[in-house]
Parts: sequence; C-alpha cells; structure tokens
Amino acid sequence: MRTSSIYKSTFGGICILFSALFLVPNLSVQAMQEPDALSADWHRERRNELRKIMPENSVAVLFSNPVRNRANDVDYDYHQDPDFYYLTGYKEPHSVLLIFSENQTDTNGNQFDEMLFAQERNPQAEMWNGRRLGVEGVKEKLGFKMAFNGKDFKDLPINFSNFDKVLFFNFFNDVRDTRDGADLFDLINAFKEKASFPANYSADKQRLYNLIRTTDANNHSNVASTIDRSLSTNESLKSDKILSDYALNSNPEIRLKIAQTLPKDNLDGTALAGLMGQLREIKTPEEVDLMRKAVSISAQGQIEVMKAMHPDMSEREVQGIHEFVYKKYGSEAVGYGSIVGAGENGCILHYIENSDTQVGDRLVLMDLGAQYRGYTADVTRTIPANGKFTNEERAIYDLVYAAQEAGFAECTPGNNFRAPHLAAAKVINDGLVKLGIIKEGQRHSYFPHGTSHYLGLDVHDRGTGGVFRPNTVITVEPGIYIPAGSPCDEKWWGIAVRIEDDILITETGWENLSAAAPRKSTEIEAMMQQEGIFSKISLPNITDIK
Repeated sequence: MRTSSIYKSTFGGICILFSALFLVPNLSVQAMQEPDALSADWHRERRNELRKIMPENSVAVLFSNPVRNRANDVDYDYHQDPDFYYLTGYKEPHSVLLIFSENQTDTNGNQFDEMLFAQERNPQAEMWNGRRLGVEGVKEKLGFKMAFNGKDFKDLPINFSNFDKVLFFNFFNDVRDTRDGADLFDLINAFKEKASFPANYSADKQRLYNLIRTTDANNHSNVASTIDRSLSTNESLKSDKILSDYALNSNPEIRLKIAQTLPKDNLDGTALAGLMGQLREIKTPEEVDLMRKAVSISAQGQIEVMKAMHPDMSEREVQGIHEFVYKKYGSEAVGYGSIVGAGENGCILHYIENSDTQVGDRLVLMDLGAQYRGYTADVTRTIPANGKFTNEERAIYDLVYAAQEAGFAECTPGNNFRAPHLAAAKVINDGLVKLGIIKEGQRHSYFPHGTSHYLGLDVHDRGTGGVFRPNTVITVEPGIYIPAGSPCDEKWWGIAVRIEDDILITETGWENLSAAAPRKSTEIEAMMQQEGIFSKISLPNITDIK
C-alpha cells in the first residue's frame, strides 16, 4: 500500500474534532443481515482494488443516491447508488465516502485511507422510517474505522487542492434540500465549497481538456476529430473557445500552444466511471453466486406464468405472478420496471404501463428480472397466450431463436463485446429477407436495439465494452418487432418477439444462467400444457364482496 505523510497538516484536526464521537454510547442496533449477503470484508477488498487503479495522490468522493419523491409526503422505496453499495455495503441515504489512493496520517501518527460519513442515529426518525446503523453500526457492521456523522463533513479539515486528482461522479440537479443540515444536498454543497467547485463546471468539457493534456503531438489530429464530433452534438460545448480553436487549427504547434493554455484543475468528473467499470465488469465468486440466485428466481417466474397463462389474463395479472414468485424466493425487489406487453404493446421496447386488461390470443412479451441482494436478473420470454403459436408467430419466433443461438456462439473470452450482436443481426437480416418482410440490403427498424449489455448491480451494468473476460455476465437478447403499418404484409403486423438470457462468460466459453426457462417454441408450448400452482386461482368478483 502506498503511504504518504504529506497531509499531516490537512488532517491534523480530525482526532480532536471527532474525539467526542467515541464517548457516545453505542446506540446502533443489530441490523437484519441476510445469511448470503456480501460481507464487510468483501466490500473492503473492493475498496482496496479501486485504490490500486486510482491515480497517485488522488481521492475518490462518492455520494449516496438521492431520496426520490413519489408524491406529496410519500417517497419511493430507497435504492442505494450501486457504486456506493459496491464499495461500502451501506444502504442508507444522506452519506458520503472518501477513498484515498495513499494512506493519510493524522497528528497522532494514525494512518487511514478512507472515511464514511453516515446518517446520524435519531430515535424519532427511526420510529417512523426504520432503524439506522449510525456511526457505531457502520464501524461494527461495515468495518470502517473512520466513520462519522454526516453533519461533521462540513467541518472536515481537508484541502482538496493538495490532491492531483479529485475523482467524483458528475452531479445532476435532482437533489432536494430537506433542511435538516446534514442531508445529501448539504453534503454535496460542502464538498463543492471545499473543492472550490466552479459554478459552470462541465464534466464533458473537462474530459476533452484531459484528452488534450494527455495526448502527444502525433495524435493531435485524432483528438481534434473527437472534439469536433463533441462540439457538433453538445450545444453547451460550442461556446468554449479553447475547444473550438483546437478543433479548427490543423497546425501542430498552434495546437500545442492551445494545450498549454488549459486551466489547471484537479477536478475529474469522468474518470471514476471508467475505474468502476473495470472493477464491476468482472464478477467475484460471491457476486456470481448471488446472480445465479437472481436469475434462477426470474426463470422460475417465467415457468410459472407459462403454466398459468390464458387469454382472459390482464398484463398486470401476468406481472403479478412473476413478482409473487420473486418475493416467495426472497427477492427484495425487481431490478427494473417489469415489462409485460401483449401483441403490439410488445413493440414498445420499454413498455411498463402493463395496462391492457386482456391479453387475448396474442403473443405476450415478458421482460422481467428479480433483484436478489442488490443484483438483478434480466430474462425475457415471449409466449402465445392461448398456448399455441400461429404459423407467422412461430416463423418470427424461431428466427429470433436462431439469432440468439448465433449470439451465444460468440460469447467466448477474447471476443469483442459487439460480436454477439453482429452474429445475431446477420441471422435476423437474412431471415427477414427469406420471409419476404424486407428486401436484400434493405435498412429497417425491426431489430432496433443492441443484443448485449452487462448485468450486475445495475440491469445495464458498468463495464469497459472491450473483449470478453471470464466471470463477466451479459445478456444476449435479439428481437423482432413489427408494429401495425409496417411496410410488409399485414399478416406480420403486431408480432413482437424478444428472447433474452443471462450469460456467464467462463474460462473456455459461456454458460446460460437462465436456461431453466424454456426457449424453443415447442418447449414453450409443452410447458404451457402443464398444470401450475396459479392455474386455478380465482378471486370473487369485487362487486359481490359485501
């Protein structure tokens, strides 16, 4: 571990400033801990891995997610920022984490390399909204030695200008001020004041500035092209004279002089995302275990719906069966808004209204994922509500199935991230030509999305977009969507099919974590003939209840 004592004066007041905290009785409660939850040691190891790839003499500053208001005095269920959770295990709002690339030293000679400022214990608030860990709970449960109440962050004697890099995620103006003096709004403002944060800070502009600073003379033309593209797509950058002059001038000497005029600034609102992507892309064995559970639960939900499905169901009823299965197996939430689209509703890629009251004899596209211990699955099946594919539905379904099989074959270590998409797209394009839906070489929007994304704490998880490496989890999800009015025979209108599975990249190939849910059209029809636990559920008509 790299060690530095240069910041003795910076942190000299910490021991005195917070000494009173250690005299307070331990009020923290024994938080409910799931038996298979990630351990404090696991989160600590993740912080250590981040330090290894942080720039020298840098500090990473991460904030918890905001509390989101649903309406009036009701908030949405709180969901922690995935990066914050990944590094801490802390699930509460109004908190900030500092991670230092080198050890820091206080006036007593004590060394530390991280600090967590958490919600303060408050019996009145906890009676209404649930127990808090507090400072002592953070130490005991999460293993932080330097833990403090959030209200103390504003008095932290830290000089951010002493660091070569201050890494953070760019801020959005969506944080409410609850006026309690130590909420996320106050923590962010305290950081901005300590870091001399400019009012007009632009992470996009800073990224391009850094690109200019770190590029040698031989590559100035490539950087100029990158800047020119950014200026053409980002209105806020067009007024920046430095970027405009650099993009317009082809003289290397002039570009070098422009680079020398860049203002010195240690604030970096873009690099941390890349560092976290490097870490989170490759899953640890503990993460793979949790993802197996999340995916298995989601696959079982698909199976139970196949058994229970009938034309008189509503989209919300289908959604409810899935989510009941999730809860039955201990899933704490869904990983994203559940998508249940019957017929042409399936052509809306992120259809979450699920408001159709009768699925009828149409195909039903079901894209749902259970969240288990923070990790989400993402499994899609498309099934005929009456249990039998029509000829046209089967033709499209089997084409998507073939495309997915082609995508699977490309899921091997060393292959490029886009390889599954290119393989799936070729199969779909060739198949649409054979079916007469498009002509050879014709551009179309029947397959408008990518085939793969990373999966983990986020449904669209962080990653590098590079070559596949073992213990990466991705989706493979080709689809075909033909809304009414499309330039093809009307017999295809209203057909929407997506098949999505969660794939673990192994040392030698791939493993389908969601293989338990039938994929072949014939296997789906066979499963739909089976009796399920939801097949005979019947509730009284609401008008008959007295």
